[in-house]
Amino acid sequence: KTTIATPATDNEGGDCACQSGDTTSNTHEAGCCQSTPDADANKENSGAAEYYSDDESEHDEPEVIDLEDMGDAILASQKANAADGNEPREMVTPSQAAALKKEGYKLIGTHSAVKLCRWTKHQLRGRGGCYKHTFYGITSYQCMEATPSLACANKCVFCWRHHKNPVGKTWKWKTDDPHYIVEQAVQTHVKMIKEARGIPGVRMDRWKEAHTVRHCALSLVGEPIMYPRIGDLLGDLHQRKISTFLVTNGQHPQAIETLRPITQLYVSVDAPTKETLIEIDRPLFQDAWERLRQSLASLKAKGQRTVARLTVVKGWNSDEISGYAQLIALGHVSLVEVKGVTFCGKSDASNLNMSNTPYHHEVVGLTSKLKDEIDKLRAKQSQDEEPTPEYGLACEHKHSCSVLLARVDQFSEETPTGRKWRTWIDYNKFHELASKHEKDPSFTFAVEDYAADTPSWALFGANEEGFDPTEQRHRRKNKYPKYTAFDDAGIPTKDHNHQPIPEDERSRLAQQMQDRINQLDGEATVVTEYRDGTKEIEDPSLMFRGLVVIKE
Repeated sequence: KTTIATPATDNEGGDCACQSGDTTSNTHEAGCCQSTPDADANKENSGAAEYYSDDESEHDEPEVIDLEDMGDAILASQKANAADGNEPREMVTPSQAAALKKEGYKLIGTHSAVKLCRWTKHQLRGRGGCYKHTFYGITSYQCMEATPSLACANKCVFCWRHHKNPVGKTWKWKTDDPHYIVEQAVQTHVKMIKEARGIPGVRMDRWKEAHTVRHCALSLVGEPIMYPRIGDLLGDLHQRKISTFLVTNGQHPQAIETLRPITQLYVSVDAPTKETLIEIDRPLFQDAWERLRQSLASLKAKGQRTVARLTVVKGWNSDEISGYAQLIALGHVSLVEVKGVTFCGKSDASNLNMSNTPYHHEVVGLTSKLKDEIDKLRAKQSQDEEPTPEYGLACEHKHSCSVLLARVDQFSEETPTGRKWRTWIDYNKFHELASKHEKDPSFTFAVEDYAADTPSWALFGANEEGFDPTEQRHRRKNKYPKYTAFDDAGIPTKDHNHQPIPEDERSRLAQQMQDRINQLDGEATVVTEYRDGTKEIEDPSLMFRGLVVIKE
């Protein structure tokens, strides 16, 4: 890659390519913001992002006060502080609460929230489930997306929440009761499900089933593991037979070490090196890299499913694959999710643009290289070292630009017809095991104890590309990919009807690509970095991807 230094310029980037196109189909292989009322709200408020650190004030936005009234205002403030009795303040300021509510978040208590996931609405209409449905067998329309802590210790450049939430290193706020949080979260989620009845195409059988929450993705916004009573909250969810998928950014290793058994525990691995981590996560902790490594190392002692979650941002963290392999080897994680970043429009809180979003085939290529790097580590290890597990390409979900690596020893079985993957979860079995552990903490269970067979359509390389065949693919405005297959150079080989493209037409397309490469001084990929930190990537091999045709 070639980096070109450019003069100072106002680089606004572009709106997401899907804003005028298909929001629910596979028109674009790359992740996109999927224009919805929530996403539109993100764009309308993109300039209102606020940052709050431990050293910054988190009071209401200042009002204009006349000079002669300032003394009275100071006295009133002092009286109010004295009346508080040094009680911990609430986490969310009025301005932050207003911004979060405008983006569709339903706030609970003083520091929690829920929001209806777009995949929940998709599967309610029979239009496909999320990647967790493909990889792990959750029912997307029975999944609640929530967080018990809106605060976070990072300000990641790719965070699609546009940093409307507070940040902090430690918990210093009022603490709500965990059972109250769960009760209100479920009630609020079910209320949103009831309101979804009016969405065109909702299947009534699924709508009725959706009133019973079966899964909880603790990944909405913020850092859920910061919440001091996270263990009690997880226990309440398990008592309700709700599975738990908790995502942490790896900045609180002690909390990870003491965490109770849950369905699946994630640690976000956003960069392969210390320098890249600081650039992309913008952490508050000065020892963020050491904290991440300690968090990953602590996963090795966990008996349940653990995941290293990689979010690929082209031009930022898509190189130095060997660094990712070394981090994964630290924790012997059960699974590795590799997902392309979702671009949600330009904002003052992020300088990403659509060119930073990889296509699915690029995510597949990076995941394959990662597997190779892990294999190299395994080959170099001595007999005295604890061997790094072997991983295999298990699943993919093209719509989400996601690929799953799974440990061979935990999730596969050799059969006469080849390797059989078991990445899905037996949720009833998990709750049975979790209940036994609750009654008798000395009782332990392992990953294999609640694994289930992965269906053929969800496997890596399947023709369905991770789309459940029982669902109905929806293409807005009858838009279809103009080209459906490409060679290694990116030249289209099949048209929109999956028919071979004539040789003379392929030659013409190849010449177009070569002309563009020549215009870039022969470079295959050019990265242009601007003074505001924006990195625009031009790769001629992608010039024919994402094009669409209208089919009546």
